[in-house]
Amino acid sequence: MTHSLVCTLRGAALALALTSLGAQAQAPVQATQVPGYYRLAVGDYEVTALFDGYNDLSPKLLQGMTQGQIRALLARHSIETPGVQTAFNAFLVNTGKQLILVDTGAGQCIGATAGMLTANMQAAGYRPEQVDAILLTHLHLDHVCGLVDGQQQPLFANATVYAAQAEADYWLDPQALAKAPAGAREFFKIAQDSTAPYRAAGRFKTFASGQSPVPGVEARLEAGHTPGSTTYRFTSQGQSILFMGDLVHNLAVQFEHPQVSIRFDVDNQQAIKARAKVFSEAANSKTWVTAAHLPFPGVGHIAAVDGHFQWVPAEYGPYQRAARVPMIE
Repeated sequence: MTHSLVCTLRGAALALALTSLGAQAQAPVQATQVPGYYRLAVGDYEVTALFDGYNDLSPKLLQGMTQGQIRALLARHSIETPGVQTAFNAFLVNTGKQLILVDTGAGQCIGATAGMLTANMQAAGYRPEQVDAILLTHLHLDHVCGLVDGQQQPLFANATVYAAQAEADYWLDPQALAKAPAGAREFFKIAQDSTAPYRAAGRFKTFASGQSPVPGVEARLEAGHTPGSTTYRFTSQGQSILFMGDLVHNLAVQFEHPQVSIRFDVDNQQAIKARAKVFSEAANSKTWVTAAHLPFPGVGHIAAVDGHFQWVPAEYGPYQRAARVPMIE
């Protein structure tokens, strides 16, 4: 083969490669996101975080620091938008005996940015009718609206819904709706409407402080955000995961400054005490923690650092590792 022929062939190959690159560059943009689920093994339990959607919350809702101080903390996390994107996370626990859902997201109550729970559940390999029990951390709309569809029909045909007695007493008493301030009545009505079909079917149960709603689950009253705000702890094979609901709303502010409350708190001083207590316990025990409004998947650990707290998010990786690979040094 002559030198000139080799050069010609190389030139043709290069032209073909450049043509292929050009064709790839013209491929249409795929304007969709991956399904919103994340899986974690906790002992023998399979935990699946489910993304229901998000809403933008104004930093002005945070109380206990000046807006300048809050904005400076947000800027350290490169958040300089008028609102802070705030996730609606729910969590599915497969114990091998039961399929348990913790909270249900905002459903149809927020608009186009929420209501993705059941679609992401199905993408994760489960169907709503497979859910046996639903544990509600509290009855705010972004935790109960996902119980029903837009026609107020139950989305979980075979599930029994559980909430703390103190929470049900506060939100579901018809007299409470009548006595509520005009600006808050909508939230009482949403709680009552979302739980109504389950209550009518005898599939809404309450439990007192110190009681376990389902076997093997530790429920603790952490009132403040609402009168019956509840955390749930699942333990398997010596490993635990704590579902803490709305003890934290803002990653950039409330870990470093847990004394900052949010306007949605019914009793902000009590909520601050509950947050500090649960953060301290989680940091000391090094248990897995989930939160409804931290960036998805909202799963990680809490660390205590120099008198403050720090969120350590779960690192993406295989669901289960048969063996760890050797460390490179």
